[in-house]
Amino acid sequence: MNITADTAVTLSYTVTSLAGKPLDAGSLAYLHGGYDNIFPKVEAALDGQAVGFATTLELPAADAFGERDESLVRTIPKAEFPPGVKVGGQLQGLGPDGQPQVFNVVKIKGPEVHLDGNHPLAGQALKFSCKVTDVRAASAEEIAHRHVHGAHGHQH
Repeated sequence: MNITADTAVTLSYTVTSLAGKPLDAGSLAYLHGGYDNIFPKVEAALDGQAVGFATTLELPAADAFGERDESLVRTIPKAEFPPGVKVGGQLQGLGPDGQPQVFNVVKIKGPEVHLDGNHPLAGQALKFSCKVTDVRAASAEEIAHRHVHGAHGHQH
Protein backbone atom coordinates (compact mmCIF):
# COMPACT_ATOMS: atom_id res chain seq x y z
CA MET A 1 0.00 0.00 0.00
CA ASN A 2 1.27 3.45 -0.85
CA ILE A 3 1.10 6.48 1.42
CA THR A 4 -1.88 8.61 0.43
CA ALA A 5 -4.40 10.81 2.23
CA ASP A 6 -6.03 9.07 5.19
CA THR A 7 -3.39 6.37 5.60
CA ALA A 8 -1.80 5.60 8.97
CA VAL A 9 1.97 5.63 8.52
CA THR A 10 4.52 4.24 10.97
CA LEU A 11 8.13 5.41 10.79
CA SER A 12 11.37 4.66 12.55
CA TYR A 13 13.22 7.97 12.74
CA THR A 14 16.26 9.82 14.00
CA VAL A 15 16.63 13.55 14.47
CA THR A 16 20.09 15.10 14.57
CA SER A 17 21.60 18.55 14.40
CA LEU A 18 23.03 19.41 10.98
CA ALA A 19 26.43 18.59 12.49
CA GLY A 20 25.19 15.08 13.31
CA LYS A 21 24.58 15.40 17.08
CA PRO A 22 21.78 12.94 18.02
CA LEU A 23 18.70 14.74 19.38
CA ASP A 24 15.87 12.19 19.22
CA ALA A 25 15.06 8.76 17.81
CA GLY A 26 12.25 6.26 17.95
CA SER A 27 9.11 5.15 16.20
CA LEU A 28 6.05 7.23 15.48
CA ALA A 29 2.73 6.80 13.74
CA TYR A 30 0.93 9.66 12.05
CA LEU A 31 -2.17 10.24 9.95
CA HIS A 32 -1.13 11.26 6.42
CA GLY A 33 -3.01 13.93 4.51
CA GLY A 34 -2.50 17.39 5.97
CA TYR A 35 -3.54 16.69 9.58
CA ASP A 36 -0.45 18.47 10.99
CA ASN A 37 0.75 15.27 12.70
CA ILE A 38 4.27 15.55 11.24
CA PHE A 39 6.47 18.23 9.68
CA PRO A 40 4.84 19.23 6.34
CA LYS A 41 8.09 18.78 4.35
CA VAL A 42 8.46 15.24 5.73
CA GLU A 43 4.86 14.45 4.85
CA ALA A 44 5.40 15.78 1.32
CA ALA A 45 8.52 13.61 0.87
CA LEU A 46 6.62 10.50 2.01
CA ASP A 47 3.55 11.04 -0.18
CA GLY A 48 3.13 8.13 -2.61
CA GLN A 49 5.88 6.04 -0.99
CA ALA A 50 5.56 2.54 0.53
CA VAL A 51 6.99 0.35 3.30
CA GLY A 52 10.78 0.29 3.11
CA PHE A 53 11.17 3.81 1.72
CA ALA A 54 13.86 5.76 3.56
CA THR A 55 14.86 9.41 3.30
CA THR A 56 16.86 12.09 5.04
CA LEU A 57 15.76 15.72 4.94
CA GLU A 58 17.44 18.86 6.19
CA LEU A 59 14.81 21.08 7.75
CA PRO A 60 15.48 24.76 8.42
CA ALA A 61 14.14 25.88 11.81
CA ALA A 62 11.00 27.34 10.18
CA ASP A 63 10.16 23.89 8.73
CA ALA A 64 10.95 22.02 11.97
CA PHE A 65 9.96 23.37 15.40
CA GLY A 66 9.86 27.01 14.26
CA GLU A 67 11.94 30.04 15.08
CA ARG A 68 12.39 31.01 18.74
CA ASP A 69 9.70 33.39 19.99
CA GLU A 70 11.13 35.56 22.76
CA SER A 71 7.60 36.58 23.82
CA LEU A 72 7.33 33.00 25.18
CA VAL A 73 10.23 33.54 27.61
CA ARG A 74 9.06 34.59 31.06
CA THR A 75 10.44 35.24 34.53
CA ILE A 76 8.05 34.86 37.44
CA PRO A 77 8.57 35.38 41.16
CA LYS A 78 9.36 32.13 42.96
CA ALA A 79 6.51 32.96 45.37
CA GLU A 80 4.03 32.44 42.46
CA PHE A 81 5.65 29.16 41.50
CA PRO A 82 3.76 25.95 42.36
CA PRO A 83 5.53 23.72 44.89
CA GLY A 84 7.17 20.54 43.62
CA VAL A 85 7.94 21.72 40.08
CA LYS A 86 11.67 21.62 39.32
CA VAL A 87 14.00 22.61 36.49
CA GLY A 88 13.02 20.47 33.52
CA GLY A 89 9.38 20.43 34.61
CA GLN A 90 6.48 22.04 32.83
CA LEU A 91 3.74 24.49 33.76
CA GLN A 92 0.54 25.37 31.94
CA GLY A 93 0.00 29.10 31.45
CA LEU A 94 -1.34 31.54 28.91
CA GLY A 95 0.68 32.55 25.88
CA PRO A 96 0.83 36.10 24.48
CA ASP A 97 -2.31 35.35 22.45
CA GLY A 98 -4.27 34.39 25.59
CA GLN A 99 -4.35 30.72 24.56
CA PRO A 100 -3.12 27.88 26.83
CA GLN A 101 0.63 27.42 26.53
CA VAL A 102 3.05 24.90 28.07
CA PHE A 103 6.14 26.48 29.61
CA ASN A 104 9.35 24.59 30.42
CA VAL A 105 11.11 25.47 33.66
CA VAL A 106 14.64 26.29 32.50
CA LYS A 107 16.21 27.89 35.58
CA ILE A 108 15.45 28.75 39.19
CA LYS A 109 17.70 31.59 40.33
CA GLY A 110 17.19 33.11 43.76
CA PRO A 111 13.70 34.63 43.93
CA GLU A 112 13.03 34.10 40.19
CA VAL A 113 11.87 31.22 38.03
CA HIS A 114 12.76 31.33 34.33
CA LEU A 115 10.20 29.78 31.95
CA ASP A 116 10.35 29.17 28.20
CA GLY A 117 7.30 28.30 26.09
CA ASN A 118 9.37 27.52 23.00
CA HIS A 119 9.96 23.92 21.98
CA PRO A 120 13.48 22.97 23.16
CA LEU A 121 14.56 22.58 19.51
CA ALA A 122 12.98 25.86 18.30
CA GLY A 123 15.39 27.96 16.29
CA GLN A 124 17.46 24.95 15.19
CA ALA A 125 17.84 23.46 11.74
CA LEU A 126 17.51 19.67 11.93
CA LYS A 127 18.27 16.57 9.92
CA PHE A 128 15.28 14.19 9.95
CA SER A 129 15.97 10.63 8.77
CA CYS A 130 13.18 8.08 8.58
CA LYS A 131 12.20 4.70 7.19
CA VAL A 132 8.59 3.70 6.53
CA THR A 133 7.85 0.54 8.53
CA ASP A 134 4.05 0.27 8.06
CA VAL A 135 1.26 1.78 5.98
CA ARG A 136 -2.42 0.95 6.44
CA ALA A 137 -5.80 2.52 5.79
CA ALA A 138 -6.77 4.76 8.70
CA SER A 139 -9.98 3.95 10.56
CA ALA A 140 -12.98 6.27 10.37
CA GLU A 141 -12.40 7.09 14.06
CA GLU A 142 -8.76 8.04 13.43
CA ILE A 143 -9.79 10.30 10.55
CA ALA A 144 -12.51 11.90 12.71
CA HIS A 145 -10.01 12.44 15.56
CA ARG A 146 -7.29 13.61 13.11
CA HIS A 147 -4.57 11.29 14.53
CA VAL A 148 -3.55 7.63 14.68
CA HIS A 149 -4.68 5.49 17.61
CA GLY A 150 -2.89 2.47 19.08
CA ALA A 151 0.80 1.54 18.96
CA HIS A 152 3.03 4.65 18.60
CA GLY A 153 -0.07 6.82 18.09
CA HIS A 154 -2.48 8.35 20.57
CA GLN A 155 -4.35 6.07 22.98
CA HIS A 156 -7.82 6.92 24.32
